[in-house]
Amino acid sequence: MKKQALLNTYVNNLTMQEAVRELMDRLRGRKVSYIVPVNVDVLVKMETDSYLKEIAGRADLTLVDGTPLLWIAGLLGKPVKQKISGSDLAPALMEEAAKHGYSVYILGGMGDVPKKAAAMIKKTWKGIRIAGFCAPPSGFEKDEGELERINERIRAAEPDILLACFGCPKQEKWVYENYRRTSAIVTICAGATVDFLAGTARRAPRWVSRMGFEWFYRFLQEPRRLFRRYFVDDLKIVPMIWKYGPGPEAGKKGGGGICRGR
Repeated sequence: MKKQALLNTYVNNLTMQEAVRELMDRLRGRKVSYIVPVNVDVLVKMETDSYLKEIAGRADLTLVDGTPLLWIAGLLGKPVKQKISGSDLAPALMEEAAKHGYSVYILGGMGDVPKKAAAMIKKTWKGIRIAGFCAPPSGFEKDEGELERINERIRAAEPDILLACFGCPKQEKWVYENYRRTSAIVTICAGATVDFLAGTARRAPRWVSRMGFEWFYRFLQEPRRLFRRYFVDDLKIVPMIWKYGPGPEAGKKGGGGICRGR
């Protein structure tokens, strides 16, 4: 699908309905795909991680996850239709996939969190089949033996949808390197989705999210862990607006500025 520039990457300009319809088409056509939602944190990380940048750029769908990025896209004269986070996309896809009996596998979370998430999916969307779930051990992606055991477990389960939920950039790199080694058709980098589904983390109320302050709601829940991310690292997005302006090509030339026309 066609993408448009947004700072140092390229994104698909879709509504949630359009994204779900595209994924359902891929499921029906058995077209193996991986999906990467990007937010401010991901774009900032991409500035010093060219591999992560490549992964997001090559994704079958690169979705805008975060109201601040919607604001920035509008400021640069390239508005994006809708914020689509992994934690919003997964339930929306489950709703539609349940009508066709598709299956889902959950990879990520600690302890019994993925088990609770699977139970919630089964309870909420009756038609969804739970192919399996796994809470991978820390560092599994660096252990070839453990990595192959997990991949084999997923292959044996033959899921239609795989939710990879272990944070950026680990989940994106694992997905890129392994999505064709599992038997899943659609693999989504889904971050904290497993915790939201399991009820071990609370999502911001919709009105807070619509106002663009979901990040602050999350900060209030885990201030010590998230202070540096939101108040130090993510502020690096500000000079990136000037650096890239219209998009990644402008950044290569040493600065773009905010341009609305010729």
